Amino acid sequence: MAEVSQEKINYILELLERIKYGSVTIVIHDEKIVQLDVIEKHRLSK
Repeated sequence: MAEVSQEKINYILELLERIKYGSVTIVIHDEKIVQLDVIEKHRLSK
């Protein structure tokens, strides 16, 4: 199992703290994080 750098962990945590509604998808290839997809949902008031 490959190790994840603290820099990548911190970046992922920042993404999670920044969004109120949505998701973060981590894409892994050959045991390495190669892509982060962030989907944010915004609710519009009626």
